[in-house]
Amino acid sequence: MALYSLFRSVRSEVVKGCLTQHVQSLYTSCPSLAADKALLLKLRKSTGYTFINCKKALEKFNNDITQAESWLHEHAQKEGWSKANKLEGRKAKEGLIGLIKGGNAAVMVEVNCETDFVARNEKFQQLVKDVALSIMAHHCSKKQTGYFKSELSSEDISKLHIPDGPSLADQVALTIGRLGENIGMRRAISLVVPSDWHIGSYVHGMVPGQVGIDMGRYGSLVVFQGGPKEGTDTLGRKLGQHIVGEAPVSLGNMDDIPCGESETRLLPQTFLPDPKYTVGQYLISQDARVLDFIRYKCGESTSQEE
Repeated sequence: MALYSLFRSVRSEVVKGCLTQHVQSLYTSCPSLAADKALLLKLRKSTGYTFINCKKALEKFNNDITQAESWLHEHAQKEGWSKANKLEGRKAKEGLIGLIKGGNAAVMVEVNCETDFVARNEKFQQLVKDVALSIMAHHCSKKQTGYFKSELSSEDISKLHIPDGPSLADQVALTIGRLGENIGMRRAISLVVPSDWHIGSYVHGMVPGQVGIDMGRYGSLVVFQGGPKEGTDTLGRKLGQHIVGEAPVSLGNMDDIPCGESETRLLPQTFLPDPKYTVGQYLISQDARVLDFIRYKCGESTSQEE
């Protein structure tokens, strides 16, 4: 019995010693907790993905942050396509109008999401900017002359690519994967005008802090000729503001008789920034002429959808 007890005691000490040595070996071979946390915070900040997914990626690639980030983007894009298919039937009536101008060209887009909360998200706003800039780059590359106006559907937009980047369809999938809402690139329009024409614009409900693009709930573009040499930008903004506020549906003629508050032709409408004039009268005073205009309201029904 004494020999058996001695055997058990020795075995216990050996096992305990081996376990202790194994645990110490594991501890010393793992990266420190501080290093892991620093990498996790850095990856989270650079990608915007959840802590759980960032942790999973770092563990998968043994704390190689470059591989982890690439895997996260690929995973999010695949997950985004999956989510996009699942969320396809959900209504997306919120979102933003994005508008950019450059030289004698302009682009206006509508990108939708499900909630105003997501519309305020920086990643959604970056998507709006990516869409607008991609369309501008695409149409400027064609070097159009004269007056050129192109309306793009959701399908048309999805085929375009971010300059030196992924397709817009892939970028939408990536954003859906990040934000978890149905998102759609609903419509866009691009304009190019001759050098002696002008493009006015206005965006209502402006998102602050944007550089190179205006974003809001309403947007308008107006093509016009003439106007004061030093004040065409101001005239274009006033005309755009009127178009957003009064929602004309057709241009009309300079000699049209106004029909009161129900008037839907632009030129006979009372001019919103200066109500003592009609739009036509104000244009005459500025030696200007409107040739075309476009108005977007986020989430509105269009004639193609009705």
